[in-house]
Formats: sequence, C-alpha cells, structure tokens
Amino acid sequence: MDIDSFSRFAALRPDWHFTPSLPNWRVRATRLYCRFRGRIGAPAHRVLTPPVETGDWTIYFAFLPDGQVQPAHRFAIRALKALGRRLMIVCATQEPNAIPAGIRDAADALIWKALPGFDFSAYGIGLRTLATHCPGSDALVLNDSTFGPLTDLTPWLARAQWDLTGFTATSNVENHIQSYAFHLRDVTPRRMKALSAIFPATHSYDRFWSVVLRQETRFARIAARTMSVGAFLFADHDDVEDPTWQMALPLVEAGFPFLKRSLLGKLEHVAPREQTLATLAAAGYPVEEEIAPRA
Repeated sequence: MDIDSFSRFAALRPDWHFTPSLPNWRVRATRLYCRFRGRIGAPAHRVLTPPVETGDWTIYFAFLPDGQVQPAHRFAIRALKALGRRLMIVCATQEPNAIPAGIRDAADALIWKALPGFDFSAYGIGLRTLATHCPGSDALVLNDSTFGPLTDLTPWLARAQWDLTGFTATSNVENHIQSYAFHLRDVTPRRMKALSAIFPATHSYDRFWSVVLRQETRFARIAARTMSVGAFLFADHDDVEDPTWQMALPLVEAGFPFLKRSLLGKLEHVAPREQTLATLAAAGYPVEEEIAPRA
C-alpha cells in the first residue's frame, strides 16, 4: 500500500491535517433543531467479556437485529483477526442471548448493546469500556457498513500520524472525518471525557441526520481541542461530496480497504451491480457468499 499513489486522484488530498471550517447558517440551525430531535436515552448494554490487556485493540460494531451473521461480518472478522490486534465486538441484538456463536467465538472482548442508537452509541460504549479496563490502549474503531477491510490495514495504521485518524474526510457540512472507520490513540477516561459531546454516556441519537449533524460532522472539531486530528485522504466538497460512494470503485481498485455495503443496496444506482461485485471479487472478497445483499 502506498498512500502517496492516491494523489493521482485530483479530487483527493493525501495525509490531510484537520483544519476547522464554519458550517453555513442552515446547517447550524438544523443542528440546533437536531439537538433534541431523535434524542433517546443511552441504549442498554452489558459487558459480557471485558478487555483485560492494554495494547492495540480493534473495536468492531456489528448490528444484527435478526441475530444472523452475514458474509460481510464473517469476512471482516477474519481480516481484523489477521491484524494480530485484540478484537472487541460490540454487537447489537434483541437480547444478549441472541448474539450468535460466530460473534462470541471471535471476540477477545464482547459487549451486547440494545438495538436503539446508531453506531456512535456503540463506539462510545466500546471506547469507554476500553478506557476503564485498559487505559492507554490504542483503538481501531469501525462499523459493519462496509465490505472490508479488503487490504491489510497494518501499513495504513503505521502511517497514522495523528491522535485521531480518519481513513477519509470531506468538507461536506463542515470539514470532518468520516466515521465508518477511524483510529484513536491513548484511550483513557480523560480522553473520553474530552469527547463526551460526541460519545455521551447519558443519551444517544436514533435518527440518521441527528447522528450526522450532532456527532459525525462535529467529531473532528471537538477532538481537535485536545488532540491532533487528520485523515489519510481528504475530498473537498466542491469537487467530491462523498468519496466513499462517488469514487468508491476506483478507490478500491487502487488499494483502498473499504467499500460501502450500501453500493449493493440503497446506493445501487451509483454503479452497475455487476461492476461493484467484480471490483469486490478482484479485491479478494468472496462475492459468491453475497446472496441478495441489502445494507
């Protein structure tokens, strides 16, 4: 993997150091409105197997409302285990007993989470648990919205030069890192307190735009008050609104490790389904296991 090679994409800037930008008045007004719209209590959760060693961890959020492990989960877990990092899985199911064996057996640390609340509620639960049990650990954090990692993440993580590193970032809404995957250094109670506006312990948001405007797009700016922040790749909104779908297939073909699962679902109009499957297959993903995927 050579991140510098991505500079051939004119719309992307490699190794981007975060700089804050001011969202427009419509965004600020909607963000205020979303402060309470979709706000619910903190989702119930239970630490079933706590983390026990400080070090390099991966926190993977798996959303399984039907209790079924999908091919994308199995692939992700295999790839994440191959990194040699300890794996914490935060699994959302109807009840703790509904967590399937494929999740339980793979996890070095396991947390059950109730279904309400989006990925940021799961991230907060996992990170606070890590900060409490293994303070000072580093965490790769990601959710199950992508196929991948499709490449070895080790060289990517070795290149991470910031306390908070995103894989991609955009200026859409305001300059921010995208939250499907990021790396956070030195996870401690103090660090989590500094991020409490993004990962509140007392409540969560259960509406898409409330999560986007109150959490994802504010994450980098809030974090930058107490730590360094950046991303491997940055796309200016004037050129590309969201590289994870507008540039998705060329990025994976160039060696990018993630592809949104929604490209075979609600974003299927972005590229022909056959082309998306071919790109996944060329990257080593077992597309034959994908049976009518919808994500």
